[in-house]
Amino acid sequence: MRSITPLAALVGAAALTLTACTVPGDSDKDVGSKELAVDGTFTISMGSDPGTLDPMITTGGIAREIDRFLYSRLVEVGNDGTILSGLASKWEAVDTTNANFTLRNDATCADGTAITASMLADNINFIVDPKNGSPLVGLSVQAGTVATGDDATGVLSVKSGAPDAFLLENVGSMYMVCGPALADADALAKGEGATGMFTMTEIAPNSQYTLTRRKEFVWGPGDWDPKQAGIPAKVVFKVIPNETTAANLLLSGELNAAEVLGPDSERLRAKKLFSSELNTVLGVIYYNQNPKKVLSDEALRIALTRGLNLDKLREVLTSGSGTAATSVIANAPNPCRADVAAANIPAFDVKAAADALDSAGWKLGSDGIREKDGVKLSLTVIHPPFVSQTFDPTAELLQSMWKEIGVETTLKGIDSNGIGETLFGTGDWDVSLIPVSVGLPSMMVPFLSGKTVPDGTNFASINNAEYIAAATSAATKPGQEGCDDWSDAEAALIAAANVIPFAKSVVPVFGNKAEFVRTDSLDPTSIRLFK
Repeated sequence: MRSITPLAALVGAAALTLTACTVPGDSDKDVGSKELAVDGTFTISMGSDPGTLDPMITTGGIAREIDRFLYSRLVEVGNDGTILSGLASKWEAVDTTNANFTLRNDATCADGTAITASMLADNINFIVDPKNGSPLVGLSVQAGTVATGDDATGVLSVKSGAPDAFLLENVGSMYMVCGPALADADALAKGEGATGMFTMTEIAPNSQYTLTRRKEFVWGPGDWDPKQAGIPAKVVFKVIPNETTAANLLLSGELNAAEVLGPDSERLRAKKLFSSELNTVLGVIYYNQNPKKVLSDEALRIALTRGLNLDKLREVLTSGSGTAATSVIANAPNPCRADVAAANIPAFDVKAAADALDSAGWKLGSDGIREKDGVKLSLTVIHPPFVSQTFDPTAELLQSMWKEIGVETTLKGIDSNGIGETLFGTGDWDVSLIPVSVGLPSMMVPFLSGKTVPDGTNFASINNAEYIAAATSAATKPGQEGCDDWSDAEAALIAAANVIPFAKSVVPVFGNKAEFVRTDSLDPTSIRLFK
């Protein structure tokens, strides 16, 4: 079994779902009178090294951002839910368990090998095979799914192992790799087996990743024109952990793109730089409900939540620009947009929180820290400073709020690679401020239910019967038909303090001498460089 480095579409610098002023398939809209560059280099920052790039096993946001440049998908899903061509020229979802894709006949691997229906079926079946240990099971494809490819007709047929309300979008958005590389984990870890617009040409770990454009790549989304000006010949991803440094390099022209969430974003806006923006859930609290952890107690989770002033936490995390989260999902296309948070998050009340802790047997000790049966109420809180410099002060504010009600906390910053090890390996945490960014409610299911780590991706060990029942019902109803069930499912999670979303934010990726489009990640076919 391959080592797994999850977290799904997880946030990181250049990992949040963002959008821009155009949609996939547009060519030179909105470029105005700017002079487009020819065969330039597009340089973008990332907050941490991505680790493995293997698209069969990584769900890390930064890694999958790079993978978007290396590997093609069957279809591309726009921020408004529009589905455009990718490797497939035609598609149809018969129901929530069957989908068919008719492939283009001009797509090739980087080595010149034709991309065939049977090759892509092998990709899907590889992920589903339990011996390969892919965390994409339940996220992109359901367990028990079977894919078959007819190379004579170019038709790829997928029969889902369980109902999937967004079958077309989920399977269609998988990254596909070339046949020989599929069984070579070492090759895929380095970004080989490319089917996409670029190939990996140089890797300098913890420094930069250099990609080179494939001139033969012509299968961009919709009516994309591969001959248009402004498309870069090279792309360089630079590891720049500090937002201020990234902002300075962007202003100096050494970077063409950078995600900047903290206070530095205001000076970038003042310079009137291009920005690509979308609301996303930046602030969210996950409690580790492993039966061996104290937070498996629902009453304790609710008491702790009542001891937090979420408005103040939101203000610090978003530098005053955020709004209250209405759901755990805000990323496009986000087909279900009901406000399920306001009515279900336990209300802030410090006295009620303290009284609840007293009633539960957690009594204040002489040092001001609560104890029960000789055990201190001491919690490890993890957070991702590589996403934004605002996470450090947010974690410190949470620490001070809980100290007021007698809770001791240890703060632990986690880098991009450490997320997988901590959440899916050691389990050495009690409270996580690491957000998961997805655009479909079905994509949250494997993180909020089912097998727990190390056997699954339910990293917080959540076991909420109401959520499971409502999500199971929603999965049988295609698209938005299941939104009421999805809302009921999430409401059950929030009411039980399984997860607490508290901050929705406009997250910008700024551009200098470049414009681009983001859907679930930056679309390489959308990049336009200017002189």
